[in-house]
Amino acid sequence: MGPLAGPVVAAAVVLPPGAVIDGLADSKVLPAPARERLDAEIRRCAVAIGLGVVEPAEIDRLNIYRAGLRAMARAVAALAPVVPGFVLVDGREIPELALPQSAYPKGDSFVASIAAASIVAKVHRDALMRALDAVYPAYGFARHMGYATRAHLAAIRAHGPSPVHRRSFAPVRAATPAADPQLALL
Repeated sequence: MGPLAGPVVAAAVVLPPGAVIDGLADSKVLPAPARERLDAEIRRCAVAIGLGVVEPAEIDRLNIYRAGLRAMARAVAALAPVVPGFVLVDGREIPELALPQSAYPKGDSFVASIAAASIVAKVHRDALMRALDAVYPAYGFARHMGYATRAHLAAIRAHGPSPVHRRSFAPVRAATPAADPQLALL
């Protein structure tokens, strides 16, 4: 949820009972090739996968915390027609969700379905950022996926924020000219 650009993406994954996928872990600790391999295996094995996306303008309107919750609720809704009987959530419960649930802080490091969802969401978001790199090549999204690297911050200072930057985030706001009409909307 920390990138300066691009959407928040959450995934919901329903695995069949007894499913074992070797190598599942928190997506943040896996190298990209391992995530890609696991994403393909998860997609072959899963009963259902749902993705929830919240775009930058909505993130700016809601705030990043609420945007993350909304992305998770959308991911669960996107499982349809499968309706889970119980939802295991990474970190915090989802207030918008009318299903029984339990939150597991750092659940992506020890709950298989949460780890699988973490991987699917990261692979999907990385693909979106590579596509945005083709549209906004000056920012280097394919290299840093929107995170606040030195090169990304320099690009924002040099070119100003793109339409996919999260303008409510301090480093982007600091690089936004005061006359920017988009800033007035926040």
